Amino acid sequence: MAEAPEGDPVPSSSENSESIIESNVNDDEGPSPKKRKTVIENDQIEKLEHRLGGILCCAVCLDLPQAAVYQCSNGHLMCAPCFNHLLADARLRDETATCPNCRVEISKLLSSRNLAVEKTVSELPLECKHCTRVFPRHSLQNHEEKICEERVTGCRYACLGCGWRGAARAAAAHEAACAHPRRSAADLLELLAQRERRARDDALVHAQLLDLLSCEKITFNDLQLKPYRTEELHKLYYETSRFSAFSHQWVVKAFVNKNQRDPTQSSQREITYQLILKSKPAAPLAVSWACVRGPFGEARLAPALAAHAFREDEAAPARALPLLDPADTNRLLAGRAIHFR
Repeated sequence: MAEAPEGDPVPSSSENSESIIESNVNDDEGPSPKKRKTVIENDQIEKLEHRLGGILCCAVCLDLPQAAVYQCSNGHLMCAPCFNHLLADARLRDETATCPNCRVEISKLLSSRNLAVEKTVSELPLECKHCTRVFPRHSLQNHEEKICEERVTGCRYACLGCGWRGAARAAAAHEAACAHPRRSAADLLELLAQRERRARDDALVHAQLLDLLSCEKITFNDLQLKPYRTEELHKLYYETSRFSAFSHQWVVKAFVNKNQRDPTQSSQREITYQLILKSKPAAPLAVSWACVRGPFGEARLAPALAAHAFREDEAAPARALPLLDPADTNRLLAGRAIHFR
């Protein structure tokens, strides 16, 4: 038994028991007040983000909008794709578009953008789909496409035929050991020939367009495709007014999912158009044309050239409107007219 040094009070047995009880009580109480406060704040932040997600979500798809946010006159929110889809469906059905919540009428004139909601949503956190780290939505795309070490990327020697795909963090190690840079010129001849053929095909369209612009007789017309209806239910078509070109009268017609009975039942929609000669030529009339976005057009078009030899009151074969983004179909249908040149 050790002897207590002089000057140090010897705690009594009652004091020992009290200190042990107090220690046990503190252990039973859980984390310290500071830690407990931090845990509560984190829970509150997560709950706040969850509540905001439920409040700011689109009334149609129930997801947080990625870009533009529209609202009806009563303030109900819709993301841009759903908003355009509602307007396009109403146009196809010959009905008035309404808000899915309150059934008030919606249109591009009666509805407005909600910039406050757009900025708020852009600040909400979201996990990276590659590394599961959390970032504000406005910076997430840049992280996923350019920064994230777990994003899927290709080899820098893909132009030499390397088909490796993997995480960005492993790209440097792969490229250091990649065998494609050491291939002989003879091995690369076929690959270079394929690339040359693809480049030639891409350049051909632009060359044809430039040749078309150098023709002796050329004309430009700014046209509006206005919506009309057939007697058949749900059949919407578009038609321009008559216009003059090369001393003849023409019209352009367009159809939505021409070979489908009810386009409202499909989420994938396509607009096809036909150039129609309305006058009587003395001989077959060979015409080449290209469609581009008009001064008030809302969708970009891919460069495409078409040609046909017209006879009396003849329509050219139907062609798909060459939209760069298929989602722009609903955007065009949501408007009152389609503008092109």
